[in-house]
Amino acid sequence: INHVVILLLYTVRVGASTSHKIEHSTIQTQLSKDNQPTDITKTNTNCVGDDTNMAPRDMAQTALVPNKQENQQQQQHDKFPFLKDLRVKYSHQPIFLQAVEEMALSLEPIFADENKGEFYKQAFVAMAEPERTISFRVPWMDDGGRQRFNRGWRVEFSSVLGPYKGGLRFHPTVNDGVLKFLGFEQIFKNALTGLPLGGGKGGSDFDPKGKSEGEVRRFCESFMTELFRYLHPSTDVPAGDIGVGGREIGYMYGQYKRLTNKHGEGVLTGKSMLFGGSPFRPEATGYGLIYITKIAVEKRLGRTLEGSCCAVSGSGNVAQFAAKKLMEFGAKVMTFSDSN
Repeated sequence: INHVVILLLYTVRVGASTSHKIEHSTIQTQLSKDNQPTDITKTNTNCVGDDTNMAPRDMAQTALVPNKQENQQQQQHDKFPFLKDLRVKYSHQPIFLQAVEEMALSLEPIFADENKGEFYKQAFVAMAEPERTISFRVPWMDDGGRQRFNRGWRVEFSSVLGPYKGGLRFHPTVNDGVLKFLGFEQIFKNALTGLPLGGGKGGSDFDPKGKSEGEVRRFCESFMTELFRYLHPSTDVPAGDIGVGGREIGYMYGQYKRLTNKHGEGVLTGKSMLFGGSPFRPEATGYGLIYITKIAVEKRLGRTLEGSCCAVSGSGNVAQFAAKKLMEFGAKVMTFSDSN
């Protein structure tokens, strides 16, 4: 938690004055009230970046316990009155507010500090506001010669510790509220690595599933044509996420190189080793997930993974290597999942 305290301290002192917003268009998109499931009984790889679809919350299940949820929300509102303005301002982005509330619960001990509690609350509210939100139109041509349009975003949350770092997600459920939820959590995920990285997230409501190779390439090139001017190794370094694998990263990096006439700049991670990628990168997230799971099971449950039945949510890069490592530890992988 010391890394988080340092981040909160520097946010107020260094980063609070950098907030502004860039809009490329006044076109307003309909924000969907998309909620993701929170099921801690499963090894859910979608939450850490994967090339599979994310599933919305089961609304029928949610409807069964409205009173319980309302009570929990009211208790959180009473506990964190300093978030009131944020709740009013972003009431149309419930999934973002949920992420903020859950992170506030995790940081409750430092908010209760007698000497600096109020200071930490102020820093937390500042961090919940993106420093920059980039929104743009992405035109592309399908195989039938028809002009298509999607929306693209990059939400840059905190550059206090270093350049913005976070994935790009291509999925029809993506909107600025979803990306704010993911980017906000990315601040803390990156800070806890001890590396000098800020937090960010981006993507588009484009769905690569069912598209031809040429259509995906043309979309990726158009997306990077709009985004490239905001990327730099010392400013913002995106990566892949759901719907964005090595193929899409390759197309976008090629377009970046074409537009800037520069090769070798680390503006995208997840590249092929043939043009500057890192070895062991594909395995890292899935393996890391299971290493953490192994420690948690051994320390909290007093048992090992050997012989355990494990449910893996997803079937992309993270899920596949997570399943591989589970089997190496003697666990039984019972499930994979995919929107298809």
